[in-house]
Amino acid sequence: MDASKRSGGHRLLAVGCAVAAVMTTGTGVAQAADNLPPKQPLVQDLETGHKACATGDQRAYVSGPPVLSAVLHDPEEDNHPSEANMVKGEFEAWWTDAEGVEQRLTHTTFATLSGGSQRWHMREGSVPPNTVISWRVRANDGKASSPWSSEGDGSVCEFVYDDENPEKATISSPEYPENVFWVDGVGVYGHFTMDSPSDDVVAYTYGFIGGPYGTVRPERPGGPVTIPFLPLDSGPESLTVRAIDRAGRSSGQSTYDFYVKSGRAPVAHWPLADVKGATSADAEAGTDAAAGSGVTFGAPAPARTKLTATATLDGSSHGYLTTDAPAVADPRKSFAVSAWARPAQTGRTMTVAGQDAGESAAFALGLNARGGTPDWSFTVGGATVSGGAPETGEWAHLLGVYDAETGKAQLYVNGHEVGTRAEATPAATAGAFQIGRVRDGNGYHDRWHGELGGVRVHDRVVVPDEAAELAHREPSLRGHWPLETARDGASPELNGGRPLKLGPGATIFRGPDGSCLPELDPDCPAVPYALVGDGHLSLDGRSGHAVAEGPVVDTSDSFTIGVVARLADAEPEGPMTVLSLPGEHTDAFKLRYQPAQHAWQLVMPHKDERGAPETVVAQSEMADGGEGVGHRLAVVYDDATDKIKLYLDGRAGTDATADLPDGWRGSGPLQIGRGRTGDAWGEYLHGDVDEVQAFAGAFADDDISRLGTGT
Repeated sequence: MDASKRSGGHRLLAVGCAVAAVMTTGTGVAQAADNLPPKQPLVQDLETGHKACATGDQRAYVSGPPVLSAVLHDPEEDNHPSEANMVKGEFEAWWTDAEGVEQRLTHTTFATLSGGSQRWHMREGSVPPNTVISWRVRANDGKASSPWSSEGDGSVCEFVYDDENPEKATISSPEYPENVFWVDGVGVYGHFTMDSPSDDVVAYTYGFIGGPYGTVRPERPGGPVTIPFLPLDSGPESLTVRAIDRAGRSSGQSTYDFYVKSGRAPVAHWPLADVKGATSADAEAGTDAAAGSGVTFGAPAPARTKLTATATLDGSSHGYLTTDAPAVADPRKSFAVSAWARPAQTGRTMTVAGQDAGESAAFALGLNARGGTPDWSFTVGGATVSGGAPETGEWAHLLGVYDAETGKAQLYVNGHEVGTRAEATPAATAGAFQIGRVRDGNGYHDRWHGELGGVRVHDRVVVPDEAAELAHREPSLRGHWPLETARDGASPELNGGRPLKLGPGATIFRGPDGSCLPELDPDCPAVPYALVGDGHLSLDGRSGHAVAEGPVVDTSDSFTIGVVARLADAEPEGPMTVLSLPGEHTDAFKLRYQPAQHAWQLVMPHKDERGAPETVVAQSEMADGGEGVGHRLAVVYDDATDKIKLYLDGRAGTDATADLPDGWRGSGPLQIGRGRTGDAWGEYLHGDVDEVQAFAGAFADDDISRLGTGT
């Protein structure tokens, strides 16, 4: 057919070349007598716009006229020493138009080295949209052509040029209806269905505020997709979605706004703060728990929590509390169980709380000592996740969570997830809830010995921020010395506590009093400002120090101490201690500047012994040389996580964080400006100190900025 008569105005394109004397072989391929023909192109070497050659349902869909490419080869035996092995590609594409007439295009590339990729960049408008286009290719070395890629065991390649974007997706959720204020809540999964009217959509990209983000694919093109979403925070939330078709085209963005309530309160809650002599534990939610004779109420509560008292269980067969009804109605659905626990021993397996399931247990939270090294554990349907390190006489907050959406159990100790999440298959049976014991086929076992309090059960997932809040122990101020003034050799504590006693070589420097301004009055003396507020402590580096009577903090438990310090020397001759708290033979901790490393250091010996091993963390910083506003330093020991941190101006990197399993209690007074060196005091600070603050409890990273500001 004449090219001018073809619909669409397409013209037959052909590039020819002269061929020397040839002969016709039995295969119909022109071949020079002394030339080997190129190799037939392999299907795996063909691509349509970077998509593999395919036909039928697997054919390529492209968003514009594609680049057709093929890797072509000439036999190595054909490579003459005097000339390069060159081949060119002869492409052919065809389709049937709307009137049933076949249309065909051809294209021949420039010759390139054998083994290279040949490409046909199809022009805009050269092929119609939404039409199946077939193509093939063969190689030509200037003397002979290979078989077509479609011949023999080869295959035609197909593609469809899609010039339309898919329609926007609709979004729906039964748990979180769109634009309905304050629905369901934190820790309760929502299921969001995305569905575009376009029948060629093969994927949806989505994103929630702050994540997660992802791409999901329907089971069939054009089908809907449903994704789960677990709200971690209350407040306005939004889901954005785009539909993606087979050609990679994107729809416009769909937005779905919804509003998440706070997490539901526990379905069962026993503070265990009942009066001495009580025979049952009152439930703030759920059913009261009857107490065995081995339960005694009125035990101490973990410090700096909302609990006022706890219960002691004696570890005997009478040391338990139980209900007549389950706390978790269906253990196959998401739930969480938590409690404060202080073991009287760690050498045996003991149960904090659990629930019966016929003759066995649906789940159990407790202490596991069967492996030799005790740890905390949470067991659901025979699957156990373990972690943390129980210590005799030390409080820990435990939280076990079963997430029915993921099918996994997880464990938090003191607000931090531990262990490896375990695949669990919960029992369907729901029996009585147990505190202090667990059921198996032979009755109740693994009885708790120690204190328990604040037992809670949730019928949802408890999310990480909630886990941290449940385990939170609010730091309490033990002393704040702003170092603004001194009277009778002492600088007062802000809230009327014990003052800091100033030793020789220690003075309170006062900044300008505002009575005159040097820039306006030439007779007004220029007085430098204090580090913070109106004054600070200046130490001479020879004997200057100050002392706060009493240990101030218990260094065997979590504590935080902050200080602002400025070094007087640009090149100190030796280490200088800002803060220390001594024991009998060494310091329980020491915060100092080490000029040899140009770094601030926190030094914590492992024992109250001379020469004891030490854990040291550091923050690099050049010495001040008496200039600037100094540095805000903070020492944090978190007994719950067994970690120490040294903060410099609000930051604590990996080099400033270390493990310290067992802190020990310093017995001496808090020292400012000196530390232990053998049998004597030494490492005297030459510089300025301000805003000394001491707390029982470990500050979180976000709270460190409160220190050293004068507030």
